[in-house]
Amino acid sequence: MTARKAKSRYAVPELGERVGRRPARVAEAIQEEIANLLIREIKDPRVGMAAITSVSVSPDLRQARVLFSCAREEVGRVTEGLKSSKGFIRSHLAKKLGLRCVPDLDFRHDQSVEHQLEIEMLLKEIAKDDEQPAG
Repeated sequence: MTARKAKSRYAVPELGERVGRRPARVAEAIQEEIANLLIREIKDPRVGMAAITSVSVSPDLRQARVLFSCAREEVGRVTEGLKSSKGFIRSHLAKKLGLRCVPDLDFRHDQSVEHQLEIEMLLKEIAKDDEQPAG
């Protein structure tokens, strides 16, 4: 018998985990709406430089994990700004998307962009070292 990780039915799926078509469509709509809100409606200066990179929604549509990217030194301020705007964002989503139950939003910093930049920098260093003649 193999040990399997127990899943909570209310847990937000990890990125890359397979979800149904409806949660995927809802996640896409939520991402679009939040991105538009950040550009046009939310006046909080703390969230001005944030970009929504992805949204994943639980199969029961009750929770949504919203990943955002911003400058490393701004992560704390942006997180606080998004958390303080959560009520406004949820009420807007309720009006625009017409969902029976608007998901609870969990804002998290997306570190994949930073990791990608670090890997690219390391690869450039390796390439530069390979080009230099041994001597």
